[in-house]
Amino acid sequence: MSTEDTPSAPRSLAEALRARDDASLGALLRSRPDLITPVPTDLTQLVTRAGTRASVVRALERLDRFALQTAEALAVAADPAEYGELLGLMAGDDADPAVVAALPHALDVLREQALVWGGDDRLRLVRTARELLSPSPQHPSPTGLGPTVREATSGMSPGRIQEIVTAAGLPSTHDAVSAVTALAALFGDRERMAALLDGAPAESLEVLERLVWGPPYGQVTADPAPRLRWLLDRGLLLPTAPGTVVLPREVALHLRRGRAHRTPEPVPPPVEAAAAHRPQVVDSTAAGQAYTALATVEELLKDWDEGGPAVLRAGGLSVRDLKRTAVALDVPEPVAAFWVELAYAAGLIASDGEADERYAATPAWDEWREQPAAERWARLVTAWLAATRTPGLVGGRDAKDRTLSALGPGLDRSAAPEVRHRVLALLAGLPEGAASAAASVLARLRWERPLRGDRHEGDLRGRLAEWTLSEAELLGVTGRGALSGHGRALLGLPPAPARQTGAEPSGPGDKLPVHHHHRPAPPTPLPPAEQAVASAAAARLLAPLLPEPLDHVLLQADLTAVAPGPLERPLADMLGVLADVESKGGATVYRFTPGSVRRALDAGQSASDLHAFLAAHARTPVPQPLAYLIDDVARRHGHLRVGAASSYVRCDDEAVLNEILADKRATALGLRRLAPTVLAAQADPAGLLEGLRSMGFAPAAESAEGDVLITRALAHRTPPRSAPDPVPDGPPVPDDTLLSAALRAIRAGDLASTAPRKPGTAPAADGALPRTDSAETLATMQAAVLTGEALWIGYVNAEGAASQRLIAPIRVEGGFVTAYDHTADEVRTYPLHRITGVAELADDAG
Repeated sequence: MSTEDTPSAPRSLAEALRARDDASLGALLRSRPDLITPVPTDLTQLVTRAGTRASVVRALERLDRFALQTAEALAVAADPAEYGELLGLMAGDDADPAVVAALPHALDVLREQALVWGGDDRLRLVRTARELLSPSPQHPSPTGLGPTVREATSGMSPGRIQEIVTAAGLPSTHDAVSAVTALAALFGDRERMAALLDGAPAESLEVLERLVWGPPYGQVTADPAPRLRWLLDRGLLLPTAPGTVVLPREVALHLRRGRAHRTPEPVPPPVEAAAAHRPQVVDSTAAGQAYTALATVEELLKDWDEGGPAVLRAGGLSVRDLKRTAVALDVPEPVAAFWVELAYAAGLIASDGEADERYAATPAWDEWREQPAAERWARLVTAWLAATRTPGLVGGRDAKDRTLSALGPGLDRSAAPEVRHRVLALLAGLPEGAASAAASVLARLRWERPLRGDRHEGDLRGRLAEWTLSEAELLGVTGRGALSGHGRALLGLPPAPARQTGAEPSGPGDKLPVHHHHRPAPPTPLPPAEQAVASAAAARLLAPLLPEPLDHVLLQADLTAVAPGPLERPLADMLGVLADVESKGGATVYRFTPGSVRRALDAGQSASDLHAFLAAHARTPVPQPLAYLIDDVARRHGHLRVGAASSYVRCDDEAVLNEILADKRATALGLRRLAPTVLAAQADPAGLLEGLRSMGFAPAAESAEGDVLITRALAHRTPPRSAPDPVPDGPPVPDDTLLSAALRAIRAGDLASTAPRKPGTAPAADGALPRTDSAETLATMQAAVLTGEALWIGYVNAEGAASQRLIAPIRVEGGFVTAYDHTADEVRTYPLHRITGVAELADDAG
C-alpha cells in the first residue's frame, strides 16, 4: 500500500495544514501575513489564498538562496518526488556533505511556508510555485534545465521516436509511450549513458558542453552539421520548433553529475571584517558624526526658518533649490537630499499648504531644538530606521522616465526599513570595533533574498544596503564603518561585555577578540513601542560622548570670534544675529561686519547691550576694533528715519538730506523734498531702506507714531503636521492577540465545514452553504432544541459575508434562534431570515 493511501498521509495541502498544531500553523501565518488579511473562514479558504500567484510570488521572494534552490530543484523533479531524488538533484552524484547537512532545514522552511507539502516519500511543490519555477521556452528555469524527454517528444511522430530509440542502441517497441520511457531510462542510467557518450565525436561533446548549464536551447539549420546530426539521431538533442533544438533534462543532469544547480549555496557567505578599530575610537568617531548631523539639520532648518523653497507643481524641490541648499550646507547634492528627506521624515519640515505653497519648519521643530542633543539624535535616527522614503533615488528616473525630486512623490520603497535593519544587524554580528567591506555585506544580502529585485531598478536591495552604510556613517550610528555602542543599543541589543584593559587593539591593523553578544539582533525591525525603548537606551549611551555646550567664545583683534565647540542655545542664537559664520568645523569662526552689527541693532539691541553681551561671554577682553565698530554703527543707526507715505525719509540734519538728493544713486528712489527735514519717495519703505543702505547710510524704519521699528526675522511655520507614514511592505506581521484569534476562527470554521452530515443533507458543491426553505429550517431548529443536537448552518451577516457554523440551538422565538455557537465558542442570537439552510450532523460527528 502506498504512503498516500495510509491514514497518516495527507492527500492535499488542506489536509497537511489541518494536521499541524497551532504553533506550526501560527508560524505559517507569521511568515506569510497576507494569508490572514482578512482572516479566512476555514482552512480551505486559507489554502486557496496560499495558492494564488501574488501570495506565492511574495513567499518565494522571501526565501534565502538555498531554500529557493531547493524549490527550483523540486520544480524539475518528479511530482511527487522522493527525498532521495531531491537530495540527488541538490548534492549531485558526489553527495556534497554541506548540501546533505543543509537540505533538511531548507525543506522544513518550504514546508513551514506551505510551498511544499507531503512526507519525504511524496514531496509536492504547490502547483503555482511549480508553474513559476518549471522550465519553459518563455520562462527559462533558474537551473538552466530544459524539458524532459517526454515533454520534448510530445509532438513527435511515432516513427521518428522509433528511429531515435534504435539509433541510441535500444530495441524498438510497439508504441511511442514505451519508447519514450525506455529512452528516458537510458539517459537517466549513469553507466549506459556514459557508454553511449564514449562513442560520441569530440565535436558533438563540445556542443553538449555549451548547452549543459543553460540556456538549453540552440539553433540549427535545415541541414545540420555532422556533429549535430549525431546528437539528433540519438535524441541527445530534440527539436522543439523549426530551427530550434533543446537539450533534454535527463541528458543535462547526467552531464552535470546529477546536480540541478552549477553552484549550490547551502551556507550563507560570511560577513567578514575588513578593518578593526578600538571600540572607544569607534564610539567617539560616531559621536562626532552625530553632533555634526544635529548641527547640519539645525542649519538646514535655520536656512528655511523664514520660509523655504517653493513646492513644485508636481511636488518636491526643484533642482535649483536643491543645489542652493547643498551650497548652504556645504555638502554634495545627494547628501543635501538625504538631510532634507531626514528632516521631512522626522516631521520637522513640511509644505505650508498656502496658495503660494512652499516648504517651512513645522511647530515640531521648535520643540525638537529645545530637547537635549542625544534625544534630538534619537528622534532623527528613529525616523530614519522606519522611513520608506529613499533619498538615494533623488535625481534618478521612475518607470515613466520622470525625474525623481527631493520631497517629491515616487521615493517610497517599502523594503528600505528591512534592509537598513538587516545591514546594521550584520554589522552587529561582527566583533566589537570591526568594520566590514560593503561587498561582503551585499553578498550576504543577495544570498538572503535573491529574488527581491525590481525590473526597473535592478538590484534595489543592494543599492539600499550601500545607501544604508553611508547614511549610518553620516548619522553617527557607525564610526569608521563599525557599529557603535549606541548603534548597537538602537537595535535593541545589550551593551557589549566589559572591555579588558590592555586587550584592545591599538590600530586598524590589529586583531580584535570576538565578543559574543547576549543575544543576536532581531531578524526584523522592532515594533514601534520596542523601538522607542531601544532609541532611548541609545540616547543614554550617546549623551556622555557628545561635547558639552560652551557659554563663551574667544574674541580676536581681526573682528572675528572663535567658538571652540558647540555653544549654548541663547549664546548661539544671539551670536548668529550679531555676526556672520565664516567657517565651520571643530571650531566655528564668526565675523563681525557693519551689516551684522546693524542686524543686531535692528533686532532691538542697543550698543550698550552688545558691549555687555560680549563682555559676559568672551574669555578674552573685547578688542578695541570691535568696540569701535559697534559704537560707529550704533552712532549712525537710526539717524535717518523711513516710514510709509508711499514712503518717506526724515532727518533733523538738512545737510544729510541734501547729500542724498545730490547723489545720482538716489535717482531710482524717486525722492523729492516735502519739508527741510523730510523727503518723500516713490519706492516702498523696504526698497527705500535697502537703497539708502547701499549708498552707505544706516537708516532705521519707524512706525506711524514715529517710533523706531524693531525688525526681527519672522519665523514661518506650517500648521501642525505629522511625519509621513511609511509605506508598508505588505500586511504587517500579526501580533499574538490577532494570531490567536485568527487560529481560533480558522479552526472553528474548518470544524464547521468538515463536520460529517447525515446522508442527503451535505451540500452539492464542496464549501457551499446548506440550502433549505424557511419551514424546514424552523422545524429542524425546533427539533434540535428538544433533542439538544448540534446543527450545521449557513449564515449571511448584515454585510453580506457568508459563513458556515456549528450551533447547538437553545430556544427559537420571535424570528430568532439563540444557540451556543461552537465556531465562536459563545452563545449568540441569529435572525432566522439570515440562515440560508440547516443540516443535521451524522451520529459520529462528535
